[in-house]
Amino acid sequence: MTEACHSFARQIKQMLNGFSPEIALILGSGLGDIASALNKPIIINYAAIKGFPQSSVIGHSGRFVAGTLHGKKILCMQGRFHLYEGHSPQTISQIIKTFKLLGIKTLIVTNAAGSLNPKIKPGSIMLITDHINLSFANPLIGPNDDNLGTRFPDMSNAYDKDLQKLALDIAQKTSQKLTQGVYLMVSGPNFETAAEVKAFGLLGADAVGMSTVPEVISAAHVGIKVLAFSVITNMGTGMQKAPQTHDETLAVASLASANLVKLLSDIIERI
Repeated sequence: MTEACHSFARQIKQMLNGFSPEIALILGSGLGDIASALNKPIIINYAAIKGFPQSSVIGHSGRFVAGTLHGKKILCMQGRFHLYEGHSPQTISQIIKTFKLLGIKTLIVTNAAGSLNPKIKPGSIMLITDHINLSFANPLIGPNDDNLGTRFPDMSNAYDKDLQKLALDIAQKTSQKLTQGVYLMVSGPNFETAAEVKAFGLLGADAVGMSTVPEVISAAHVGIKVLAFSVITNMGTGMQKAPQTHDETLAVASLASANLVKLLSDIIERI
């Protein structure tokens, strides 16, 4: 696995032609337009990287976009990898290890999620403060490379508290509405049942989705600081009358994208 990460990093470095990113963004369903804010973009299609996995979900472009924003060197991932596509959690871990080898120090993760909290409505942006992993999969299972991270990583600051404080301070100063909550991951691809939504709320979760947790665990493992946001696209099953659809997810995420771009731009300026 580590050999693959080194291979990916070598190929990406060559394609970046001297550009050395320090912040990585993973963009969720319908949120890929954030990359358009980057100056002098360099586009690398996943298909151009030998051995690299491919994204198959509508709303995920399947490419890296590198460029600068407020003088910071950024690498955007337009198209993440999900367990429900058949990707293993270890594949997701490879991507984060590749980021580490590229010199990434901060990872900003976004996703589209369903609300489990009646107070958090569709269109809201939720700062993720913690997670519950109900995917029943862990990206760190298997041989451990002690050069990249410890066998048993601590998760007490998986969502970096200093970055959370920065995000909340910026949102307050710029009058951008930002809520906070716990994200719960399931494997998908089906939307949750009404009984599951009720149970997840009882567990203390505020939003549910099908991604993000493997990336965050992997980043904590290799010492990359994480800041994460959910764009709330719908209320959970049983909390709204209409059936859940991926089209709804993409539509609401697209509407909220402009607000998220503004918030992320202000945060990146201050990192």
